[in-house]
Amino acid sequence: MIKIGITGQRGFIGTHLTNHLNHYPKQFQIVPFEDRYFENYSQLCDWVRQCRVIVHLAGVNRHTDAETLYRENLDLTQKLIDACEQTESKPYILFSSSIQEERNNHYGNAKREARCRLESWASKNNAQFSGLIIPNVFGPFGRPFYNSVVATFCYQLTHNQTPSIDSDNQLKLIYVGNLAKQIIQLIQTKCSENGKIISEPFAETKTIPHDATISVTELLKILQNYKHSYLDKGNIPSLENPFERDLFNTLVCYRELSTLKAIPLTLHNDSRGDYAEIVRFGSSGQVSFSTTNPGITRGNHYHTRKFERFAIIRGSARIQLRQIGTDKIHEIELHGNHPSYVDIPIWHTHNITNIGTDTLLTIFWINEHFNPDNSDTFFENV
Repeated sequence: MIKIGITGQRGFIGTHLTNHLNHYPKQFQIVPFEDRYFENYSQLCDWVRQCRVIVHLAGVNRHTDAETLYRENLDLTQKLIDACEQTESKPYILFSSSIQEERNNHYGNAKREARCRLESWASKNNAQFSGLIIPNVFGPFGRPFYNSVVATFCYQLTHNQTPSIDSDNQLKLIYVGNLAKQIIQLIQTKCSENGKIISEPFAETKTIPHDATISVTELLKILQNYKHSYLDKGNIPSLENPFERDLFNTLVCYRELSTLKAIPLTLHNDSRGDYAEIVRFGSSGQVSFSTTNPGITRGNHYHTRKFERFAIIRGSARIQLRQIGTDKIHEIELHGNHPSYVDIPIWHTHNITNIGTDTLLTIFWINEHFNPDNSDTFFENV
């Protein structure tokens, strides 16, 4: 069991990394971290002693005063170094630096200086260190106007605001889930399952590859098309391209869960019976159906990349959803006498219960074929 500590555990990247590490309960044990440890040297030292691996994500992305931004980022790293030296601990440290190192600004300079200090600590103490040069990160639940322009655009488009472009730069982007997986893979190559470092002491700088390069204008155009086709009309766009799929899933997750509701299907009736179109999409995928007996619940799982649509055709159902890492449950009732559907965002555990007296008939669409070797299905009760 590898004991891992994450500074900035409750932040954007830290939350996603924690969630992905929780998919390996037999391999990793997370040592909980609180931001207040940086203000309590004794608590920080106690935490450092417990960690075999430390992923140092804590930092300040933005501040009204550039000098404060520079100083606070360096102070956080120096406090971590001091705690390692005070406790004579030699954890394998992975540090999240930024491609802004190459720019002459206070944030990039602070990241570069912090990486160099950690590299010097590792060389001096025969420890292991990886300085990660990370491109711009996007994904669900990032803070708008703080974490990334993707977060800002997604928030604005889902909250009836009009995005604007200040500078049409070229962006190198990486999806937060892909970043988390690369960090985990790097740890797995350096550590055995019992937590022992299997490589010699080293201090390296590693550039994390980006998923895509795109201009701000092109990015906004894609997200606006998603809003027009999906949020306004309910049509699911093509999700064949992994980068575009990740952008779409990110946008969808910025809707307030309280606004998620059953969407009525349009019934066409003649002497033969009823007909309704369930889904119109520019993507492939898989369509299936299930019957559920009265009182039975299906599901209690979540996906990290799969997008689903549930359509209730007959019977009565209650769908429950809860964002992973939160405790607020959202409920929606659907009834077959008024056929309707609900779309399920990623990183939300969900279930469906037959609350009627007759058999429940549900039709499902999901954006990819089921693969038992990579099902992207993680069980957690709502």
